[in-house]
Amino acid sequence: MQALARNIPPYADPSNYSEGLRSELRVLWRNILQKRAPHVATWAEATPLQPIPTGPEATPYLQALSIWFQLLRIIDENAEVRDRRLTETQSGAEAVEGGFAKVLSDLSLTNRQTEKLTADLCAGPTLTAHPTEAKRVTVLEIHRRIYRNLVGLETQRWTPTERAELLNGLEGEIDLLWLTGELRLTRPSLHDEIEWGLQFFRDAIFDAVPQVMDRFDQACLHVLGQTLNETPDIRFHSWIGGDRDGNPNVTTEMTALALQRGRETVLDLYRQALDQAASRLSISALILPLPELNRARIQVIIDRFPDAGRNRNEPFRQALNAIRHRLTDGGYDHISQFVSDLDALDNALCAVNADILARRHIRPLRRAATVFGFRTTTLDIRQNSTVTTDVLAEIWSQSGQTPDYGTAEWSARLRTELSDQNLTYQNRDALSEQAQELLALLALVNSVRSGPDPKAIGPFILSMTRSADDILGVYLLARFAGFGSETLDISVVPLFETIADLRNAPAILLDVLGIPLARRSLKTDGNVIEVMLGYSDSGKDGGYFCSTWELERAQRRTVSALASQGFKATFFHGRGGSVSRGGAPTGRAIAAQPSGTIAGRLRVTEQGEVVSTKYANRGTAAAHLELLLSSTLRHTANPGETPARPEFDDALDALSELSQTAYVSLLQMPGFLDYFQQASPVEELARLKIGSRPTRRFGAASLDDLRAIPWVFAWSQNRHLITGWYGFGAAMTSFRKFRGVRGDEVLQDMFNDSRLFRLAVDEMEKSLYQADMDIAARYSELVPDAETRQRISLAIKTEYDSACSAVQFLTGGQTIGHRFPRLCERIDRKRSELARIHALQVELLRQARSEPKAGSVPVPLLQSMNAISAGLGWTG
Repeated sequence: MQALARNIPPYADPSNYSEGLRSELRVLWRNILQKRAPHVATWAEATPLQPIPTGPEATPYLQALSIWFQLLRIIDENAEVRDRRLTETQSGAEAVEGGFAKVLSDLSLTNRQTEKLTADLCAGPTLTAHPTEAKRVTVLEIHRRIYRNLVGLETQRWTPTERAELLNGLEGEIDLLWLTGELRLTRPSLHDEIEWGLQFFRDAIFDAVPQVMDRFDQACLHVLGQTLNETPDIRFHSWIGGDRDGNPNVTTEMTALALQRGRETVLDLYRQALDQAASRLSISALILPLPELNRARIQVIIDRFPDAGRNRNEPFRQALNAIRHRLTDGGYDHISQFVSDLDALDNALCAVNADILARRHIRPLRRAATVFGFRTTTLDIRQNSTVTTDVLAEIWSQSGQTPDYGTAEWSARLRTELSDQNLTYQNRDALSEQAQELLALLALVNSVRSGPDPKAIGPFILSMTRSADDILGVYLLARFAGFGSETLDISVVPLFETIADLRNAPAILLDVLGIPLARRSLKTDGNVIEVMLGYSDSGKDGGYFCSTWELERAQRRTVSALASQGFKATFFHGRGGSVSRGGAPTGRAIAAQPSGTIAGRLRVTEQGEVVSTKYANRGTAAAHLELLLSSTLRHTANPGETPARPEFDDALDALSELSQTAYVSLLQMPGFLDYFQQASPVEELARLKIGSRPTRRFGAASLDDLRAIPWVFAWSQNRHLITGWYGFGAAMTSFRKFRGVRGDEVLQDMFNDSRLFRLAVDEMEKSLYQADMDIAARYSELVPDAETRQRISLAIKTEYDSACSAVQFLTGGQTIGHRFPRLCERIDRKRSELARIHALQVELLRQARSEPKAGSVPVPLLQSMNAISAGLGWTG
């Protein structure tokens, strides 16, 4: 029998707990290596770690390291949730950062003020299937079981034998990881991605939502002395099955399937909850008669069920079975009817002093129903403005000459037809497949919006919105699809993604409001206009720091512009997981938003690996949702940096422009595209089957057409990480040179007092710590042209050194990463292993490119991408 892990102390110092857990799982991991690949087990224990053999024999080494990185992430997740519980146990709920009790205690609001703020409080997490999740669903399920086993190990009640059995179970799951493998043999279908997204609701989110609401009630009771009539709202959205931007697999048929599966999934979850409640609420009317009013109301529910004779004298079981039957047969026209029946059961239990039973068995389901309705998520639609413009031009071409897009003639025709009350379009059969598909999609949107569950479908996200004409074009296409003429029941949300578009956003929206039909339609949403901000593409376009500041400015100016017209702005933040794509600690990212830009409502994308990190387990999901809501509440009640500091804005304007200039200069260097393609695995990445959509929107082999995700993925794989810091060093150097001592004072004041600047500097410092110029130099050797290689790698290394110096100036000369010890520990723990994988990947790239086989990438090369992603904690 192989060595078992030692006992893990259930409650000890948090750092010792994590270290102990790592030691225990290292033993189990080594047991599996000894069983499945003894030579790898010997290699893994050697000091120093030797290079990984190249060729096919690299596979077990990469598999072993990838599994170890995955285990480390699960340990960190378990330790973080445990730390929250330990903090609450030892110091009270008010001590838990990001919790409701902490925020309510800090704000010191009256009950009435809190209730008023809560009435408008809504978080909108939006799940996407962006191809940044390199792990298979099967692997994610094994991860979840490992996590649950770690939670089980925390308890002190196990006997040594029982504890040994738990550890054996953990070892079995690690063995399953090895035997399953993590590479996808085929690219996931859209149907696979739909089910992938829904699985998080089945596993964690559905149960986490009532838990979050209960925590809010408990926080109010503890801090305010009573619960409130209002509770925060959560509105889950999804793009999975609705996002067709550059993904030809997303058709109207697939969108309809996504809507159907979303409804079926939540109904299944409701039925499971009803069955569980019915199995528990065996209350006999002979022992506990109900008051007449409650009895009569429950009898109404029971009488709708044809098999009401079952469970005689057990009214709650009869009523729950009746509700289940009505739910299955589609007897509820609206979610309010379902909630009303649940309320009747809750009230009846409370009437007979069974409040605890109501709180445990009825109220969680009732709370879930108010959040989800008859859908798991609201499905957003997304399409690129290039497609909508092309379809409109095609329709116009059938009636004669079409004006050129971007001209005054185009705008004039668009506005004329929008105002035509008798506009019709019948000749659809003559249109291209793309045009017919778009009109069919809009017809589906119209059908759902006018049906019994209009919230099942969300807004039409128009990516790459460049002008008011792009937005108005969707309105006109909606009219062609049958939406009517007075008001259009479609919400078109512009997605501003480039630096230029962010700067033009206020003017674009004011132009749209100048069109009567658009203005009338927008008023139907309560004079609230939703605007989406693209962090990934704006970062790719202008560099990280420029993007950060332009996103801030766009929000401020948009709020002001819309307010001048009597409208409010609400922002949808298109953030990814990595720093380069807008990723940042949730609480701090929300706190750094400009004053007046949240006002109780926040939508944010949860993309790819972020979804599995935050929502795979109930405890983590509940903590994240609580953090989203509490941070939104805090920002709304206390917006932050007021009054504005003109000298800060002036300095940030200058730094942004200087940073963008340096970043764009790099991209425009002769040979830069060649360097990017040759010194990174960006071309080979397309063979890593981690998403249903292509890596390029329209198939063009250009930097502009390349999506932001593979752009970031490639710079992460080669450890340049320029997407998270490039340009800041040059900007700071120029600024300090020309502004002198007063400029230095402003920079230090901003670092101390500006939430935005401090957050940006912190995140850049983390990126600089994770970058590795020695590893980057290895990848640069893959560039065959020596002059190009030396020139561009020197520019990157020089800017890296400059950015490090800039950060050190602001932090008082501290070593890069010194302020983030936990991050550094996590990276340093894997540094040696990652260095070996990078060295191997460089050799595999060199071999694959010297002996290319059409359409083929060696399996170890693909494994190396997965292993590096697991080690860094993200893909793109």
